[in-house]
Parts: sequence; structure tokens; C-alpha cells
Amino acid sequence: MLRAGNGTVDANTPPTIRPLQGLSRAEIGRCFERALAKADGAGGAHCVHELLDARRNRHYIERALERLWAEAAAAIPDWLPMRYIEWLPTAYDVALRFRADGKGRSNIYLVLLDYEDSRAESYGVYVGMSKYTPAQRFDQHKAGIRAAGSVLKRGIEVLTGPTLHLQYIKRGEAERIEGELAEALAAAGLLVKGGH
Repeated sequence: MLRAGNGTVDANTPPTIRPLQGLSRAEIGRCFERALAKADGAGGAHCVHELLDARRNRHYIERALERLWAEAAAAIPDWLPMRYIEWLPTAYDVALRFRADGKGRSNIYLVLLDYEDSRAESYGVYVGMSKYTPAQRFDQHKAGIRAAGSVLKRGIEVLTGPTLHLQYIKRGEAERIEGELAEALAAAGLLVKGGH
């Protein structure tokens, strides 16, 4: 477990809390090295997330992700992506604008789409909703079960972090948010599929 200015950071600390916000790059670097030494995937994930949010050097972040996945893969929270995504902070900012009232059984999810072979933008995002968890629904897409073509052909991983607060919500709210979130992400400059 990583200790930060705001207390202990563990696997249950959501990335939107940003417990390392305000630390210098050097301080985050020291926290990251301590996390690696202890195979603390959650602490290391928060360090990388803060570097992403601060829009630090791409190569530095890619190397940090590689090291973290090599040293502490079993303990990394599912909200940390496996690769550098330039627009991920924007996706967080946009998704956090949406709220749902009450509990339900529907989940909003985002899937990273790989367009490196065909477009100027390397990545796009699919916006969906389901009664299944984001990971289960991604697996269904990849198996061809009620699959969106974009996810079946180009989906590479679920981007869990930006929509953690949009899990287990009412179906009507999920339907509304799915469409509005897709529109908002597209308006922010992302290549968006789904959201219907």
C-alpha cells in the first residue's frame, strides 16, 4: 500500500480521487519506485495515472506502464490501461460530467479501439451499456455475441476507469447516458463508435 498526502492508497481507491495530485514528477517517481519494489500494483497504478492526468512525457509513461505490468501485474487494478492513450484524461473529464440517480443493473462501459493501421488517430473508443459487467460484455463482443463490428474487429481492452461511477445504474439512466456520453466524447475530439 502506498502512503500519500491524503492517506493510504490501495486497490479500492478510485482513480478519480487523484490521491497523488500536487506531487512533483520527482515525488511521483519515488512513489512509483517504492511501489515497484513492493509489487504494489495499486500504488504504481495511481502513480502512472497521475502522470497521465498531468500529461507527462509519453515515452516516460509508456516505460512506467511496461515496468509496472512486468513487476506487479497481479495487483494492478482493472482501471489502469495496458498502454498509453493520449486522450485518456479527456475521457475521464468528460465521463465525470455524467451522474445517475439510484441503483440498478445496467453498466456503462468504454472499449479501446485500435485504428493504427487505417487512420491518423491511433485509437478510438466504443461506448456501450449492458446488464453485464464491462469485462463480461467485452468478452461477449470478442466472441461474436451481440457484437458491435467495431469492437469485434478492433476492440483491444476495456477502459474501466472513466466509467467506474456509472456501474449498476437504472436502465433508463444508462440508455440516456450512453448516448450523451458518446456525443460528448466525440465533441471532445475522440473517434467514437457505439452510443446508440
